[in-house]
Amino acid sequence: MRRALALSLLLTLAPAVARAAGTAQGPTRVVSMNLCADELVLRLADRGQVAAVTTLAGDPRGSTVAAEAAGLPVTRGLTEEIVALRPDLVIAGAFTTRTTVGMLTRVGVPVLELGVPADLDGVRAQIRQVAAALGRSERGEAMVAALDARLAAVTPATRPLRALVMRPNAFTVAPGGLGDALVRAAGLVNVAAEIGRDRFGQVPLEAAALAEVDLIVVDESEPRAPSLADTLLQHPVFRAMGRAGRTVAIPNRFWTCPGPQVAEVVARLATAANERAPVR
Repeated sequence: MRRALALSLLLTLAPAVARAAGTAQGPTRVVSMNLCADELVLRLADRGQVAAVTTLAGDPRGSTVAAEAAGLPVTRGLTEEIVALRPDLVIAGAFTTRTTVGMLTRVGVPVLELGVPADLDGVRAQIRQVAAALGRSERGEAMVAALDARLAAVTPATRPLRALVMRPNAFTVAPGGLGDALVRAAGLVNVAAEIGRDRFGQVPLEAAALAEVDLIVVDESEPRAPSLADTLLQHPVFRAMGRAGRTVAIPNRFWTCPGPQVAEVVARLATAANERAPVR
C-alpha cells in the first residue's frame, strides 16, 4: 500500500517536474531505458546531464560504454524508479518496457522512443536524432563524421565471398536489417538471404552445410564461459565447415546497437574476406 501511495504521488508530481527541468541548452536530467539508448547517451551527452542508465550499460560483455557508465545511477526500468529521478527526458527503445513507457507518457514525462535502423543511413539519422534531443547536435555530427571516416578506410572484399552469420542457437542476420547491411557494406554476400530460416530466424545446420559458404561469422566467445546456446558451434558438421572455409569471430557488442561501433564490424568482415581466397 505504501508503495502504491508513493507511486501515485510521484505520478502526480511528474508533469510539474518535467516542465520545471531542462534548459535551452538541452535536458539536464536524462534517463536511458535500454542499452542502445545508453550507448548513444553516454557518447553524446555531458556526464552531468545523465541521471541514470540501465544495468546493462556497465557490463563490458555486451556494452561498448562500460567505462563511461561506471559510477552512474542505474534503473531496472520501473516507473517509480524513473519518476523519482525527476527526468526531463527519458530515452527508450521501440521494445523497451511498454508499461513503463506508457505510464511515463501518460503523466507528461518527455519520452523519446528510438526505432531500429535497418541500414547505415538509419544509424546516422539516429545518432543525429539523439544528439539533437540532448542539445548536442555538434557532437552528433562529429560522431557521424567519425563513422564515415572509419567506413571510408575499409577496403571491401575484393571478391563477393559468401558469408553466413551463425550466432548462438543458430540465429543469423536476416535480409533487410542492419546486420545484413553491414555484411553487404563489407562487400560480402549474405547467404542467409538464400537459405531457409525458421520463423524465429534460426538456420538449420543442414541448410548451412549445403550453402557453399566462404566465410562463417560467429560471436567472439568469453573464455571459460561455455553455454548450451553454443553447442551447435561444436557440432562435427559445423567444425568441418570452419575447416573448409574461414571462421571470423566478432564481439556481439559491436553488432547489438546502432552507433559508431558498427563500422568495426564492416572492417573486420572485410579484413577476414581479403585474407582468404575461395576454396570451392
